Amino acid sequence: MEHLIEVAFKGNRREFFRWSFEAPPPVKAAIIVDVERGEDLGRVHATGELAERRKAGTTHGKAQREPLRPALRLATGDDIARAATLRAEEETARRVAVQKARALNLQMKVSDAEWQWDRRRLTFYFTAEERVDFRTLVRQLESHFGVRVQMWHIGPRDEAKRLDGIGHCGRQLCSASWLPELLPVKTSLAKEQRLSTITPTQISGACGRLMCCLRYEHEFYVAARKRFPKQGKLVQTLNGEEKVEHTDIFRDLVTLRSPSGELRTIPLAQFKRELSGEAMPVEEELHESEEDIAEEGGARVVTEPARGPVVQMQRAATAAPPRELPPREPLTREPPPREPSPRQGPHRDQRPPHREQRPGPAGAAAAPPPEPTASAPTAPAPQDAPRVERPIVPDADAGAQATGEGAERRGRRRRGRRGGRRHRHEQPPGTQGNSGNGGGPSGPPSTPTSHPNR
Repeated sequence: MEHLIEVAFKGNRREFFRWSFEAPPPVKAAIIVDVERGEDLGRVHATGELAERRKAGTTHGKAQREPLRPALRLATGDDIARAATLRAEEETARRVAVQKARALNLQMKVSDAEWQWDRRRLTFYFTAEERVDFRTLVRQLESHFGVRVQMWHIGPRDEAKRLDGIGHCGRQLCSASWLPELLPVKTSLAKEQRLSTITPTQISGACGRLMCCLRYEHEFYVAARKRFPKQGKLVQTLNGEEKVEHTDIFRDLVTLRSPSGELRTIPLAQFKRELSGEAMPVEEELHESEEDIAEEGGARVVTEPARGPVVQMQRAATAAPPRELPPREPLTREPPPREPSPRQGPHRDQRPPHREQRPGPAGAAAAPPPEPTASAPTAPAPQDAPRVERPIVPDADAGAQATGEGAERRGRRRRGRRGGRRHRHEQPPGTQGNSGNGGGPSGPPSTPTSHPNR
C-alpha cells in the first residue's frame, strides 16, 4: 500500500514522495529518498490527508509531475551524522562562490549553498536584480569542487523563506513556517486595511517586500467591515444627522461627527440601536455582558454587577455677597468752549438756545444770563424737585438776531455742503453783515472798503 508523504529539506524546500510500506513514517522522521542523479536525506513534514490537501494547494505540489519518486528507507544514525557534516561544509562552499563571483564582476548575491547527501551535486542559490550570465562561474566551481554545480536564481521572498527569521510580530516568518504559497502583494491591500503607505518599511517584511500577511488577512478585514457602516456615510441617530468618521473592527467601536464638529465614540451595538430608534442605557456601554460567569468547584455561578442609580455630579454655585457700589456723582464739569471757525461761523453750542430765541415786542431788554462760578461746584438738583422755568424777556435786537440766524441756517441746509461753499458770500434776506466768515450777529455790515495803499 502506497502512502503520500511530504518531505522537507534544507532551506524549507519541500517535495512529495510515495511511501511503499504498510505503515506511514512518523512525522519529522529522517528518511532517504530518490532524487535526480542520486539520493538525498530529508525529514517527513506531512502524511495522509494533510499531505493530500497540501499537494492540491501548494505550488510545489501542483508543479510536481506524476508518477512521484519513491522514498527508499528510514535514515540510520550514520546517515544523519553524514548529513550534519555536509551542513557544516556548505558555508565554506558559499564563500568560495562569492569570491569567484566578485572576481568575475558579476552583480549577484550568493545567499545559500546545499550539498546533496551522496555528494553528487552542489546547488547554489543567489538573488540578482538583472539577468546574470553565470556560465563561466559554473565552470570554475565545478573544476574546484569536482562535482556537478547548479545555480538557482530566486527572489527576495524565496531567500527569506530559505534563510528563515523573525517578523515584526515576534514570530517565525509565515513563508518559512506554514504559508503554502508565496503570492505577490499589492499596495492596495495595505490601503484597504487602513495602513499608512507613506513609510513602506513599516509594512515590509524581512525580505524588503510587502508582508505576506497583508494578502491572506485581507479576507478577514473584508468580512469584518461588512458589519460596520461605510466611512463618510451620513446616518440618522438619536442626536440627529451625523457622519461616520472612523470604525474600529477590533474593539467594535464607531466614531461619529456631528454637524457642529463634535466627535463621539459609541459601541457598535449602541449604534445599531440608535439607527432603529431605540435608546441604549448607559450601564450597557460599560459592561459587555449582563452577567459575569465564574467557575467555582465545577458549578456555574451567575453574578450580576452591582448597579446603583446614576447621579450627576454638579458643582454647587457659591453665593457671593452683594457688592455695594458707591453712589455715582453727576458730572458737573462743563465742556470747554469751542472757538468758531472763520468759515463755519459760531458753533452751535455757543449760540443762544432755540427756546430763548422767541421774538418779542421791540424795545424790550433781555435779561443777561447768569455767569458760572468756577470756585464753588454747583450742587445737583434733586430729581423730585419741580422744574422752574426761567422768565423770558423779549428783546427786539435778539429777536431779529435769532430770526436772521434761523433763516441763514435753513438756507444753508437747503443748499447743502457744496452749495454752502459756493454761496458762502451771499447774504440771506433781512440780515446785514451775518455771513459765514466768522462775523458776529451784531457786527457792522460787510461793505466793500478801499485801502489807501491800493
